[in-house]
Amino acid sequence: MPDFVIPPATVSSLPVAGGSRRFPVRRIYCVGRNFADHAREMGHDPDREPPFFFSKPTDALLTDGADLPYPPQTRDLHFEAELVVALGAGGADIAPGDAQGLIWGYAVGNDFTRRDLQAAAKKAGRPWDLAKGFDLSAACGTLHPVGETGPINGGRIALSVDGALRQESDLSRMIWPVADVIAHLSRSVRLAAGDLIFTGTPAGVGAVTRGQVVTVEIDGLTPLVTRIV
Repeated sequence: MPDFVIPPATVSSLPVAGGSRRFPVRRIYCVGRNFADHAREMGHDPDREPPFFFSKPTDALLTDGADLPYPPQTRDLHFEAELVVALGAGGADIAPGDAQGLIWGYAVGNDFTRRDLQAAAKKAGRPWDLAKGFDLSAACGTLHPVGETGPINGGRIALSVDGALRQESDLSRMIWPVADVIAHLSRSVRLAAGDLIFTGTPAGVGAVTRGQVVTVEIDGLTPLVTRIV
């Protein structure tokens, strides 16, 4: 073992359905504006954009149904319901036809966003890091192995706040399906086992406040419930 000068960081991980095993997380990637209706509500033309990506640090994961403390430096914390794909293998320049074989499993996710900081960064032409990658901003539920679920290319995705429906769509409405997302991303970075990909959110994103409970549901997966405190 190396003689580290400070204790090394704890490995971030996700719970796996059906037991006590955990899935170790290497990197977290997110694809932006992957539903046409969400792209339009954010003021963009989905017919003209190839997929683009941003990332969150692995220690931004919020797992096991933990609460989310309302983050500092914002008055406009937004929810974004997403399908999360966990990779069991990787590579570079992956063809869409080969991408499905890299998937280890799927989970329900919520890409929490400090929308006011994001808007200011966009206006100034600056990075989104502090708007998207803040502490505990990557909420993720129980991971289901692909052998249990089969490939997920469709199915209902929905989000409610205190029981009121706020987002609802079908995963088949993604502009770039999961296999294409993986293939596009692999042209820019070498993917590896342990990578997570948040695959985009449908229309209806909005603000939440302290005391509210956000529930994200995807057909066939364990719901993700997050209380804002």
